[in-house]
Formats: sequence, C-alpha cells, structure tokens
Amino acid sequence: MSSPSTTMDPPVQLSLPRTPPAPAPGCDVCAALTKQRTEAYGAGDLSAISDCNVELTAHPKKHFGVR
Repeated sequence: MSSPSTTMDPPVQLSLPRTPPAPAPGCDVCAALTKQRTEAYGAGDLSAISDCNVELTAHPKKHFGVR
C-alpha cells in the first residue's frame, strides 16, 4: 500500500489591488458614482465599492461616443 502525499502546495501569489478609477472631469454621473463609492467605503460595503469601480471604468467610454 502506498502512502498519501503529505507535502504542501506552494503559496498563492496575489497581486496588489488596482488603483480605483478616476471620475471624468465635469461629469455629473462620474461624480455621483464617486460619491456612492466613498459612502460604500465608509460603510465597509466592498461589493458596492466594486460595483461603482466597474461602472466608473465603463462610463467614460460614453463621454466620447464609443459604444
């Protein structure tokens, strides 16, 4: 009968978090999303922070008419 392997896997390599996206200057939608993100950060709601970051990343494309 063979013995099971008792070695550990190598450590997981994690990257640093990305820099949060910046709002487009003069855009009311970006400003509102930034405010929501700040409030979510204060409340510790990491899911809402992530949602705001996704929307901020996608939203500036609409400023230039890109679809």
